[in-house]
Amino acid sequence: SCLTSKMVFASSVFVKSFSSSSIAQGAIKNVAIVGGGQMGSGIAQISAAVGQSVVVVDLDQAKLDHSRKFITNSLARVAKKKHKEDAAAATKMVDDIVARISWTHSAEEAAATADLVVEAIVEDLEIKKSLFAKIDAAAPPSTILASNTSSLSIGDIAAATNRKDKFVGLHFFNPVPVMKLLEVVRTDLTDPEVFSSVNSWGQSLGKTTVPCKDTPGFVVNRLLVPFLFEAVRMVERGDATPQDVDVAMKLGAGHPMGPFELFDYIGHDTMDLIMQGWSGRYPEETLFRRSEAVMKLVAEGKLGKKT
Repeated sequence: SCLTSKMVFASSVFVKSFSSSSIAQGAIKNVAIVGGGQMGSGIAQISAAVGQSVVVVDLDQAKLDHSRKFITNSLARVAKKKHKEDAAAATKMVDDIVARISWTHSAEEAAATADLVVEAIVEDLEIKKSLFAKIDAAAPPSTILASNTSSLSIGDIAAATNRKDKFVGLHFFNPVPVMKLLEVVRTDLTDPEVFSSVNSWGQSLGKTTVPCKDTPGFVVNRLLVPFLFEAVRMVERGDATPQDVDVAMKLGAGHPMGPFELFDYIGHDTMDLIMQGWSGRYPEETLFRRSEAVMKLVAEGKLGKKT
């Protein structure tokens, strides 16, 4: 009868909606961040600030302690600006947000209760893959996995898991609380619903999201990294000095930092590592050529601002 078919329809809809998790509806509330460095701590801070429950994971206890301090200090600056005259309100704001964050050594434990796991560890494909294989085994089937890689292929990392449809790139920029952009990266296998869910999550953090395909460097680094290396090549040819290039690009192109200043800030080792990966994958692309000068600096342990 009509009633029975209605009931069957209703129950099948109920079962369907029950089995498709809250995450499919875009409700990401519990986030695990693997990597207690500057990036991971920044992502944890802004997630907790909008009311999410956050777990920060790092194997190194010193990193976890530093992460807690980094987040507390960063929030104190925000709170001081917001509550200029009211020290008690500022303190309460910091305490309330920090109370939503916990710190642990176990990625598996953190993944077990997470709607979303964001990895922000060293830029090494094999290390990332072995981490994600463990997380994939420990996380509920509905959990979305994301890498904050800036230069590796999302598909290559996702290959270590059994949930390639629930794997995305979430590329934040440093310093995370300040920089407005989030590149949201999909592979050919990413479920559109998952992609839409992480995109909404990114916007809920106050970021402007830009959808990207899983191509080298996504949008920003695909243009930025070759540009910085072109500046180095210009100096290698003897066409200009680093100082003159920086002044020219700041005043002529409106860049806040010149290419050499930015190269130093990012780190020569990081820049060379990116190019090494890209030139290995695309040997015919001349824009991805490594620089002799940069390789020499790295070999001498001169890494830019950090040294």
